Amino acid sequence: MSAVVPRQLLARLPQLRSDRSLIINGSFVLGFVVLVVVAASTNDVFLTQGNFTNLLRQMVTTGLLALGMLVVILTGGIDLSVGSIVALTGIMAAGLSAHMPIAVAMMLAVLVGMGCGSANGILVAQFRLAPFVVTLAALTTIRGFTYVYSATPIVPLKPGFLSFGTNKIGAVPIAAIVMLGGFVVMGVFLARTATGRALIAIGGNREAVRLAGIRVTRHLLVAYMISGLCAGLAGVILASRVGVAQPSVAVGYELNAIAACVIGGASLSGGRGTAIGTFGGVVLLGLIDNMLTLYDVQSYWQQVLKGLIIIVVVLARRQEEER
Repeated sequence: MSAVVPRQLLARLPQLRSDRSLIINGSFVLGFVVLVVVAASTNDVFLTQGNFTNLLRQMVTTGLLALGMLVVILTGGIDLSVGSIVALTGIMAAGLSAHMPIAVAMMLAVLVGMGCGSANGILVAQFRLAPFVVTLAALTTIRGFTYVYSATPIVPLKPGFLSFGTNKIGAVPIAAIVMLGGFVVMGVFLARTATGRALIAIGGNREAVRLAGIRVTRHLLVAYMISGLCAGLAGVILASRVGVAQPSVAVGYELNAIAACVIGGASLSGGRGTAIGTFGGVVLLGLIDNMLTLYDVQSYWQQVLKGLIIIVVVLARRQEEER
């Protein structure tokens, strides 16, 4: 009889984990609903079209960074360099736009971001270095290159540079449409393509994937290239929206991206996560930022609250995995 009980528990284990996941995810959804209700009932500005547009604009940078971060996290890695890539690509786009067509300058800057991601991917995949160490080193190195390019802010000389980040279709910013399109494409990529499924499988069991004949090195490189591409696009859009590119911008943005992924159900050990869940995490973080701004909460208290949210979410997800 004693041998039957453990077998029964093992048989029920997937169901127990599923139930716990539903409870945790339901808690996040409930928290989101509560925040919306509280904000709508206590602040007259919250439900206005202007605030809705502003909220979408603020979500774009975090959303694109989280989109690229998700792919890396799915492989069991991490990319701490995305904030520095945002700064580098933004200031390069602003600087190059004075000497060439704006679209070309932006495309070149995005390609530089992809190149930074490729460098990270080569070191992680080919040389088997720890992703944390590689991207931490890249964080400082790329930030240094940003200051080498320009130690002072660059204001774009051509008025058209601001169009990408500020123009709207109705009440929806074009940049937000780009971000939403990115999440749709990423959702299809991860669920419907062989490469996307391989990236998820690598995070689950890298050795099994290798034995199955899948080229792990190539797929890891693709993951970090995507992260660099998303960060480069985020940097260009941010510079276009703000109207000035600063070498000191986007410090700590990688934490927001990681938090959005974890809130959305991604596992930091790899192998689990979805684009739609990450989008939910981006929306929740954006809503919190928006509410804190509307209530005039000091920026340093906002940082404290974000840190506490990350700790609580990671603990909740860890309990979900251990059960």
